[in-house]
Amino acid sequence: MNKDTWGKLRDKLIETVGENNFANWIEPLEFARLEDGTATFFVPTNFMGDWVQRNFGDNILRLLVSADVPVSRVQFTVPKMSTSAPAPVAKPTQPSISEEVDLPGAPLDTRFTFDRFVVGKPNELAHAAARRVAEGGEVSFNPLFLYGGVGLGKTHLMHAIAHELQTKKPDLKVVYLSAEQFMYRFIQALRDKQMMDFKHVFRSVDILMVDDVQFIAGKDSTQEEFFHTFNALVDQNKQIILSADRAPGEIKGLEDRIKSRLQSGLVVDLHPTDYELRLGVLQQKTEQQRAQHGDIPMANGVLEFLAHRISTNVRVLEGALMRLFAFASLVGREITLDLTQDCLADILREADRKVTIEEIQRKVSEHYNIRLSDLIGPRRVRTIARPRQVAMWLAKRLTSRSLPEIGRRFGNRDHTTVMHGVRRIEELKSHDSQIAEDLELLRRALEA
Repeated sequence: MNKDTWGKLRDKLIETVGENNFANWIEPLEFARLEDGTATFFVPTNFMGDWVQRNFGDNILRLLVSADVPVSRVQFTVPKMSTSAPAPVAKPTQPSISEEVDLPGAPLDTRFTFDRFVVGKPNELAHAAARRVAEGGEVSFNPLFLYGGVGLGKTHLMHAIAHELQTKKPDLKVVYLSAEQFMYRFIQALRDKQMMDFKHVFRSVDILMVDDVQFIAGKDSTQEEFFHTFNALVDQNKQIILSADRAPGEIKGLEDRIKSRLQSGLVVDLHPTDYELRLGVLQQKTEQQRAQHGDIPMANGVLEFLAHRISTNVRVLEGALMRLFAFASLVGREITLDLTQDCLADILREADRKVTIEEIQRKVSEHYNIRLSDLIGPRRVRTIARPRQVAMWLAKRLTSRSLPEIGRRFGNRDHTTVMHGVRRIEELKSHDSQIAEDLELLRRALEA
């Protein structure tokens, strides 16, 4: 295999890794050699090599094997510099950050616009805040911090804001990128001794949008630069929009000063979807699928069935519907409940994963930092009794076990004790924000 062969093969990876990942992680790879079944590729930094190995190594290996390349493993390494030769001059084809025509942002997904975002109770505040920022005027909160689990719409809203601003305020410098890409640019600038260019570019934008901020946790140098970039932009009244998979205070390895800064704006939780929102998403996506596959007939109750059964996240729901339409189109059949259950058997099985009382007890013990033996034991002190009631409430909500059976699992307590505990937590969660937050965090962890 040579460089030309690799150049032709690698373009096939766009289909499996996506255009964004291809541009940022695959395109910079340079084929070096093939020896003893090992294909070696040059990468600009060790960080990038580790990232590609971990996330795309298997894809690349499968691609090479499918093309009959005699390879059994792939590796990524930074090319060694000759100690006797002078330091190489940067090639004209590799401009510094400040010389680039476009700001160093990631490409936007054309599907992720406001008109394709289905609004419901779990996401209405996040949607309203995103709309407000997308108007491009002065906003009373900075930053806007969106957080929530996978497939709840964080990235969709980020892209929608960028699309709207490009249309309404084309003169604004808007940069959207992931925290990983911010880190990669930072390391690249350090390596190429272009930190002044890096600082100039990122501190001259009007709106900076960084996705998956939790990725910089534990990366001290990147956090330091991110902190200074954040402060510089806020001091200039430039808007910052961030997203993460959890609230700022819950991101372990994130410096306290950064947590404090992130919490100084509007922090919005995108809650897990409810039935009405999932049904709304399915109805909208059904219209889009029919535009693509034709007016395939669908029996009554199919969308309602999917909205009930697949409650993990919107991404899984959309994928299930897409597969259903593709299958029905290929076999030329109506979409019925039977066909749905046959076609989506694996997804439905995964969605039916049962939460056990033992899992609930273990998670609650870890969350409140108490011994499991105390949780199910006879102790009645408040620091034990309240977590025990929380665990009982979760057991009642997340399992199909009866009150007597739940009581037996909690040290052979009477079912009336369980009933009292469940009622008490139900009362508290409506006015005690800490209890409500604990319940939400625990429920997410158990259903993940």
